[in-house]
Amino acid sequence: MYFESHDPHLSRIRSVRVRTPQGCEECLYLGTAWVHLRLCLTCGHVGCCDSSPMRHARSHATELHPIVRSLEPGENWRWCYPHEAFV
Repeated sequence: MYFESHDPHLSRIRSVRVRTPQGCEECLYLGTAWVHLRLCLTCGHVGCCDSSPMRHARSHATELHPIVRSLEPGENWRWCYPHEAFV
């Protein structure tokens, strides 16, 4: 398990502006539904979670955009996709 101080992807986190606060960027364009939202902490992309049909947050995640945080009310966690771990 990776811990916050050991994950090399933390250096990719930036101060971001939420690009589409109304929902998942791709789902809004496609007219598809989502379950929960995730915010890319590198560029501000909003994508849908792995429980959503399209899983746009995961498809957006790369070595350059690896860490998201939940955009759900009351949730305050971050996830590293390459390590499949909370950071």
